[in-house]
Amino acid sequence: MLGIDVRLLQLSQDAPRLIAISSKVSLSGKAFDELKGISEEEVEVWIRETYRRAHFSPWEHASYTFLIDGLSRVATHQLVRHRVASYTQQSHRYSEGYLRKMALKASEQLSSGCPEKPKENKRAAYLCYAEALRKVGPQLEIAMIGFVPPPIKGLELWAKQVMEATAAYYEFLASGARREDARYVIPDSVRTRIVVTMNARELIQVFFPLRMCTRAQWEIRHIAWKLWAELMKVHPQLWKYAGPSCVFRENTEREEPAALEEYLKGEKTFGIRRCPELVDNKAIPGCLAKAAEALRLS
Repeated sequence: MLGIDVRLLQLSQDAPRLIAISSKVSLSGKAFDELKGISEEEVEVWIRETYRRAHFSPWEHASYTFLIDGLSRVATHQLVRHRVASYTQQSHRYSEGYLRKMALKASEQLSSGCPEKPKENKRAAYLCYAEALRKVGPQLEIAMIGFVPPPIKGLELWAKQVMEATAAYYEFLASGARREDARYVIPDSVRTRIVVTMNARELIQVFFPLRMCTRAQWEIRHIAWKLWAELMKVHPQLWKYAGPSCVFRENTEREEPAALEEYLKGEKTFGIRRCPELVDNKAIPGCLAKAAEALRLS
């Protein structure tokens, strides 16, 4: 199990209507009170119109806030490169995050009685954590509590390395090092959590095209597809047209955009000569199908 959880915390409640009305404002001479009364059919028309005109500024008026929990520092380092967004991330300067859960699991298996929290005698607690992690030996189950496992052969070796690093981390704390200094020994695959707010334009025009694509790193691709799945639960009218760069490019060049599911099922074909990532037309459907496998990662 990757153990990465994505939750939609807050959203612009009537985002499809808001985007449609905003789109119509730029082209219509009607009073706003008339525009806001448009029918559901008109909402759909004006959402599609943003694709036909490549006019995505109306999407900026809607925003979504997510909690992404259990992802690695590798992934958050890529995520925060999307600058049209707001972030609040768990700090390993002030929190041990998932690391203590690893130590307590090791202690439980050994019945070594490490304290749940390092209170009065912190040095003894930290040394207990380090000793438990070393004595229990490398275990994938324990390593995955605190770290995201990479899709590589030899995960036993990976488990050994991250558990050793966590034990060293607690030894540094026991010696009097601050968390902000001890964390330098922790690998980037350490788990964290982050709250992310993006407006709909950043999602539809930048984040999803880049991060749902096979060219994206596997973990952030998995997160992007999970974000898309969450958005589909609340506003499918908007997000059915979203997808990696091949889908976004195709939808901005078609007379009418098509749903991502239609491309995946082969009900709609690609007319673009090649995608922005230079995949030729005939290879695009297979590449898209491979990208969608990210949603099914365990």
